[in-house]
Amino acid sequence: MKPKLGLCVLQYSLAIVILIEALLFVLPSAGHEFARTHMPGFIRLLLGWGEIAGCIFLLVPRTAVRAAWFLLAVFIFAILLHLLHGLYNVGNLVIYAAAAFAIASGRS
Repeated sequence: MKPKLGLCVLQYSLAIVILIEALLFVLPSAGHEFARTHMPGFIRLLLGWGEIAGCIFLLVPRTAVRAAWFLLAVFIFAILLHLLHGLYNVGNLVIYAAAAFAIASGRS
């Protein structure tokens, strides 16, 4: 097997999983859950739509590297927001950030 096949599988699986989660995150029903964080609602929309845009571009081979770097920045921003608000359950975000970094650095 080619080593790049693993990155390709990681790229598409990350894009699909995050796209589904981000779509659920921007739905109005997620606003009630997000309100418990006491952060402004536009933060939820900013992160959610940023993830959606990054995932769409991650699915396009010509833009995959830039999209992976962009998603890495979005995930780091989300991690920092969680930590600054005392929400320490960031394990999934760390894994997503690591996957985005692996894609960005492996495809460069």
